[in-house]
Amino acid sequence: MKKPLIVIIGIISLFVGQACDQQQSTTDQDSPMLSSHTEQAEGNEAGEASAGPDSEQNEEPGIEVVTDPQSVAVLVNEEYALMDGYEPDDLVYPDIPFIFEEKVEKRLMRQEAADAVEQLFAAAKDDGMTLLGVSAYRSYQTQKSLFDYYVAQDGEELARTYSAVPGTSEHQTGLAIDVVGEDLSCAVEDCFADTVEAKWLEENAADYGFIIRYMEGKEELTGFKYEPWHLRYVGVEMAQEITKLGVTLEEYMNAVPVSDQTPIEN
Repeated sequence: MKKPLIVIIGIISLFVGQACDQQQSTTDQDSPMLSSHTEQAEGNEAGEASAGPDSEQNEEPGIEVVTDPQSVAVLVNEEYALMDGYEPDDLVYPDIPFIFEEKVEKRLMRQEAADAVEQLFAAAKDDGMTLLGVSAYRSYQTQKSLFDYYVAQDGEELARTYSAVPGTSEHQTGLAIDVVGEDLSCAVEDCFADTVEAKWLEENAADYGFIIRYMEGKEELTGFKYEPWHLRYVGVEMAQEITKLGVTLEEYMNAVPVSDQTPIEN
């Protein structure tokens, strides 16, 4: 289910603004997620690095908590969740352009992923195109606020069809980023798949350690709809192997099937 672009940007900006104000008052991910999954060091753990052994049972039936969230190969989905309140300890601001100017939470990425995305954007620039970040890190609390808002609006059953349950969004890992081209056409929309930027990412993202996380035709395995704009850092070696094999992260880690429910937007 798609929410109107302007409404989503407004909702996300409100939640992020409140979160930032609270943090600054005590110590001093959404992003224009323009849709809900947008709404979200190179350990080189190879294909044998199954998600199962690195997780423990969650209180909610059918969901396990990953025990190594700092691994760049961490698997996060409807069945493998991050621990409540998890926050990476190496978040930084990558030196790349975003569709907004504010220096807020949604610009952050983990250090290794930030270095890699800088190289990715630079390579795209060398090939004549400009990529822009839409949404990167999203805290547990931001995701919870968004999800709770949608539940209040539409009920939990419907909200789950377009918004990720807190703790199951890849954006919370600090390893994911949503991107768009310079003209902002098809931002976090299916039509982004037909843009030159999307084609370039399909051919080159793996060389910088990124995969197109939610592949077309693999919705039942990932639990999420096709999102050509959503990049996930896993390290160069793993990204190249996954891309060459044409498989999902779930398949690569032998952690399928994910869900028998209707695919959602993370």
